[in-house]
Amino acid sequence: MKKSLLYTRTGDLGTTSLVNGQRVAKDNERLEAYGTVDELNSWIGVLISDPAMPAAQGAELRLVQHRLFDLGAYLATPTAGSETDAVKSPFSPDAISHLEQLIDALDNTVPPLTRFVLPGGSQLSAWTNVARTVCRRAERHIVTLSTTPGTFVAPDALMYINRLSDYLFVLSRYINHINEIPEFYWEKTQ
Repeated sequence: MKKSLLYTRTGDLGTTSLVNGQRVAKDNERLEAYGTVDELNSWIGVLISDPAMPAAQGAELRLVQHRLFDLGAYLATPTAGSETDAVKSPFSPDAISHLEQLIDALDNTVPPLTRFVLPGGSQLSAWTNVARTVCRRAERHIVTLSTTPGTFVAPDALMYINRLSDYLFVLSRYINHINEIPEFYWEKTQ
């Protein structure tokens, strides 16, 4: 069997194909949205690959990677612009409530927040915060896509990505906490 080519040359002039075959510019907001989700998935791969990542949280992040591929495929599939025409969202209420349960479980193990925490502490915690900020950027792109005329994005897709950034925040705190690394707090200049 002949090996497939990794390059097609069809995108050499700055366009690419969506799932339905429609060609769009590579700086299209839809591509910004699912491209940032792909970037987030790569950062989560970095987190999982770190030997300091606790096994249980690494396993949860591996599930998140699968959900992010679902989200990317969903965002790469254009719709006619209404909820009735839309592609079914890849997220069930169970996926969102699962993230909420993970958030609550980790949040119950760390000290209560009384001030803004600066990203840092351990290297793994810092990288988790980088993933969190990429997650927030993905959320902003998805919001922009959802407000584009003729486009519908299911609310649960936005809910999932919003909860995921919360999970990554509490995970960064948890990583420092279990490693007995102190948190650093924002000290306002004026």
